[in-house]
Amino acid sequence: MTSVRVGLVADPAEPTVVARRFRDHESRRDAAQRRDWQVEVVSEPFTLACEDLGTALGRLTDHADARGWDLVVGITELPLRDDEGRYLLVETDHDHRAALLSLPALAGLRVHSRSRRALQEPIHGLDGSSTRPQRVPLPSRSGRWRLLLGMVLANRPWLLVPGLKSALIAALTTGAIATINSTVWLLADSLSWWRLVVATAVSLAMVVGWLVIDGELWDHPEDGSAEARERSRLYNLSTLLTLTVGAVICYLALFVLNLLWALFVLDPDVMGGYLQRGVEHGDLLVLSWFVASAATIGGALGSGLESDEAIRAATYSKREEDRRNRLAGARD
Repeated sequence: MTSVRVGLVADPAEPTVVARRFRDHESRRDAAQRRDWQVEVVSEPFTLACEDLGTALGRLTDHADARGWDLVVGITELPLRDDEGRYLLVETDHDHRAALLSLPALAGLRVHSRSRRALQEPIHGLDGSSTRPQRVPLPSRSGRWRLLLGMVLANRPWLLVPGLKSALIAALTTGAIATINSTVWLLADSLSWWRLVVATAVSLAMVVGWLVIDGELWDHPEDGSAEARERSRLYNLSTLLTLTVGAVICYLALFVLNLLWALFVLDPDVMGGYLQRGVEHGDLLVLSWFVASAATIGGALGSGLESDEAIRAATYSKREEDRRNRLAGARD
């Protein structure tokens, strides 16, 4: 049985996890069911978003030559586009036995099982045991939204919460004080549902805007080309969606904690005396809803970030900056 050395060069974080799980999965498979693949994983950035596919594949070929691999596959967190502007899942160079896999193109759903199948196809093709096409484009209509969903999930917006810890604590303190304020009771009781919805939207928009400005997260095109503008639009949209999801998670946590605090500390008779009517559970829900919005603005925006890096690392533009610096260092 011929041994084939397969190299996987993966961007840090999720692409590296995918590569290592693929290696472990292949090592457990019965040798009678496959070629003898010796899979090796290297975790490092290997391409930039502004580079064409040929440059990325060429750098992968250099990795393969330096390490004695028979074939190489790069796993990137970046979106891939061909010369016709189509977004790609896989790009293959049979002549140099190299391939590229764009992880966000899997839409962030069942990533490990789907990436395993997506990796096996180009490897089989490079190994000569498959006639799969060299290029696998995404659907023209849904491809961009599928890619965007994958980018947002790759940013792991739930990990923004530790970076917002100090802001969340400040908002909780503000909310705890506001919950026992009789003026806040009267104001919350006077608000209609649509005003509460507007207050929620405004508070979340202010938090997201503050994070973008304070963290300098807005991406600007490197040049005036259509490709650079499209890439910046995609990066900025994924950043806004990522930060919005993270802010919503914090907002919901703030709402629940405010509600628990209100149920524990407020006396319905005392509150009813100010409102001049009986107090029900719905009143506490409305109060907690209003307090969550007010505390988000007053507390979160009035405090600094616990960790700028935690916020910056959750955006493609800043990880691209880190990737550029590391590639420049490797060349030096």
